[in-house]
Amino acid sequence: MDNKIMTQKDLTEVKRLQLAKKIISKFLVYAFLIIIAIAVLFPFYWMLNSSLKDRAEYELSIPTFFPRNPMFSNYVDAIKAANLGRLFINTMIVGISSTLLSLVVTVLTAFALARLEFKGKNIVFGGMLATMMIPGELFTITNYITVNDFGWINTYKVLIIPFLVSVFYIYLLRQNFLQIPDELYLAAKVDGTSDLKYLWRVMIPLSLPTLISITILKMMGAWNSYVWPRLVANDNMHKLITNGLRSTNLVYSDGTTNFPVQMAAVALVSIPLFLVFIFLRKYIMKGVSRSGIKG
Repeated sequence: MDNKIMTQKDLTEVKRLQLAKKIISKFLVYAFLIIIAIAVLFPFYWMLNSSLKDRAEYELSIPTFFPRNPMFSNYVDAIKAANLGRLFINTMIVGISSTLLSLVVTVLTAFALARLEFKGKNIVFGGMLATMMIPGELFTITNYITVNDFGWINTYKVLIIPFLVSVFYIYLLRQNFLQIPDELYLAAKVDGTSDLKYLWRVMIPLSLPTLISITILKMMGAWNSYVWPRLVANDNMHKLITNGLRSTNLVYSDGTTNFPVQMAAVALVSIPLFLVFIFLRKYIMKGVSRSGIKG
């Protein structure tokens, strides 16, 4: 009887220890995640905080964590001084055009590699994947020489055409296409459906999450592009938001940098990306996760 009582006590003690370990483990995990989140978000908070200060408050030896007198006029000054309206228009033209054309190229290429049969298909696909191992910066000089010979410098073409093909997006969509059962394609062919019609009515709707992910990632890439636009499009009519903001001199009358207005300009540029991630993050995750590993 005593042995049974001791055993029950031991089991109770073991359960308590397991519960305590589980609680401590969760506490440590959440504490770590909170610390990482603070480390990641604090710079963005400080950007917004600094953008709402006047010069005197910004230059205090002991910084304030909340603006005493929020200066929303800094955002108006940033729009005027940096000509953000024109920069936004240029970036949207390049982003939307390059995204739509890139989607067409990506869909057709992925469909050919996933569904059609032709000699050397695997060799072509393997060669495309091999290019992903080469840093894109290595192509900058040759691409610049090419577009310069074409006379495309300071045009929209030089910002759109060189980057229409993305091997990563083709690979992502191809893997998604491979998950669609072959029986659907065979049944469509028996009914006399053309390849393009099957692609439009079957494969694209079934792969919509991945296509949405590609669209979002492509737009974000165009929005964040800096090196190439800085190299080939420096006139005001074609300058994009990143290099346009970098080349804008936001200064006070005495020649010193107007950091609050500069932070306001950076915040205005960053807000669209924040909104995209907040409202569309589930589509990005869903589209990437559905790409699978088949093939």
